[in-house]
Amino acid sequence: MNKISITLFALLLGACQQNGKPTAGAVDPLHHIDSPGHMVIIPGGTFTMGADDKEARADEQPRHTVTIDSFQMDEHEVTNAEFAAFTASTGYVTLAEKPVTKEELMQQLPPGSPEPDSSMLLPGSLVFTPPDHAVPLDDVSQWWSFVQGANWRHPDGPGSDLKGKSQYPVVHISWLDAQAYAKWAGKRLPTEAEWEYAARGGLKDQPFPWGNEALTTGKIKANTWNGHFPYQNTKTDGFSGAAPVKSFAPNGYGLYDMSGNVWEWCEDLYNNTYYAQSADAHNPQGPETGYDPDDPSSPKRVIRGGSYMCTDEYCSGYRVTARMKTTAESGLQNLGFRCVKSIK
Repeated sequence: MNKISITLFALLLGACQQNGKPTAGAVDPLHHIDSPGHMVIIPGGTFTMGADDKEARADEQPRHTVTIDSFQMDEHEVTNAEFAAFTASTGYVTLAEKPVTKEELMQQLPPGSPEPDSSMLLPGSLVFTPPDHAVPLDDVSQWWSFVQGANWRHPDGPGSDLKGKSQYPVVHISWLDAQAYAKWAGKRLPTEAEWEYAARGGLKDQPFPWGNEALTTGKIKANTWNGHFPYQNTKTDGFSGAAPVKSFAPNGYGLYDMSGNVWEWCEDLYNNTYYAQSADAHNPQGPETGYDPDDPSSPKRVIRGGSYMCTDEYCSGYRVTARMKTTAESGLQNLGFRCVKSIK
């Protein structure tokens, strides 16, 4: 079972909250490395991490200097086809495909919680179920539902499948599942600093991977929510949910979908005040202890990049500095990952 259902919508509040030209040293985006799966070299350098503009949340501050060594990064999010190759090779079963015992579930709940209903012990995951009318944006239960049988093979729940979606990003993947895939592939998850550095694509102090042009100006740049969230999606970008990888132009490093499409796991624990402790860091690995003031009893991992559900009206998570979080056991219909490799 996907343990995001344990605290259900409370944990999701942390996963999406209301709210130039490449610099010298950028590499040829056509420089690919088979690893398996295409990767690009991200040249090392020093950059300013975080934001202090009007869109920045408190956990994106203060801006601070970080130095990153060169590394390789998947040019796109891990696809259903790639994850299927992993499970076929190893027999791996994701958390969303497993049931959970009542004892395991009680360990995840706050002290004094009543025993959960037996339906909570069955395999499943959270699926986006949009209403047909305006709803309060501070109540995520209005558009998220725990669906028994939902997992990466059945992203919309029972009856759905991956037909025609081999090149879509794999979803309903927990941090633990992503770690297992990365180890099998000879890779790892990116640190949060590596992810933000790569997402910037060689640009300096710009809010998006493509620069500072508004998302809705000119050519469509990313897969995000179009219209009034969560009940009206005009599908201006051509998609109502996730899009096949590489559907939109890459950034200056040749990386696709660093903004929108699906959220991406990072290696780091989440701590809302970590930036105040990491100035002038070299290859920072994240805090030793996680802390989420919205849910102090549940350590979180960082997720980055936003998704097809993000909009300025509700969630501007597609900004390169936006930090979000959820538990390591969580898997969502709009959460995937990509991997990196260190350069020796």
